[in-house]
Amino acid sequence: MAELESCDVMMKVIKFLSSLLQRVSETNDGFRFFHTQRISIFHGLTRPTISIESYLERIFKYANCSPSCFVVAYIYLDRFAQKQPLLPINSFNVHRLLIASVLVSAKFMDDIFYNNAYYAKIGGITTAEMNLLEMDFLFGLGFQLNVSISTFHHYCSYLQREMLLEFPPLIISPNIGITDDHKLLFCVNEEGSTTSTTHQQQLAV
Repeated sequence: MAELESCDVMMKVIKFLSSLLQRVSETNDGFRFFHTQRISIFHGLTRPTISIESYLERIFKYANCSPSCFVVAYIYLDRFAQKQPLLPINSFNVHRLLIASVLVSAKFMDDIFYNNAYYAKIGGITTAEMNLLEMDFLFGLGFQLNVSISTFHHYCSYLQREMLLEFPPLIISPNIGITDDHKLLFCVNEEGSTTSTTHQQQLAV
């Protein structure tokens, strides 16, 4: 985990994930008038004024969760997008999905984490909203929070490959997070351990 312990490296991870989510959101915004999309608790009436990058930087600054939480949160977002095709990630829901994914990831990964009221302050929402977002996100995932070793390696390899193109040289070890001090549970044949490139809202390529 040494690579991600560096603040400089983590800021590059945040920047890359923000850029990826921005592209996905803008792409799915364009499909709003051509494909049926369900409105959910994650949707705002208007696009938030804060950028995705600034929002994710704020979460990183104040949540104080382990670096591997952001990789797992990324996995959860991709899993959510695949399981909920009528709820594609777009500019109206990406911020709430982000805060929910990091909250759930921190609770699953870390032994010590902040409560929902604190995350609500980070996200600029009420505690009641944070509670509902967490519950809806868990149901959207089908409560499938386990991440297999192969899935974790797959996403780390993808991040490493893509980030090397933007920020050379940078190496993200696929072994991050696989330590005794994290509650990462592994499944042998986890459903969804590989991702399809046919979904317009997919995060991994």
